[in-house]
Amino acid sequence: MAQSRIVRRIDTLGRVVLPIELRKTLGIDEKDEIEIFMEGENIVVTAYSAVCLFCGFPGELIDMKGRPVCTHCANELHSWGV
Repeated sequence: MAQSRIVRRIDTLGRVVLPIELRKTLGIDEKDEIEIFMEGENIVVTAYSAVCLFCGFPGELIDMKGRPVCTHCANELHSWGV
């Protein structure tokens, strides 16, 4: 997608629609999770990719009390009796 400015209005509930061109470029589909954060004075929106809470590894994650943890860190926690 060519760099261009797109202006969208925020509705009364604080929502904004991401244009289809941006979603296609980022590979974001309906019901996908996105990550929103501040970088300086800018709002950044990216496709969300879960990583291990402890080491940042992006693959082979399991859910431990609602948090993503890789199998290596989960095994290490288990060996500590956590």
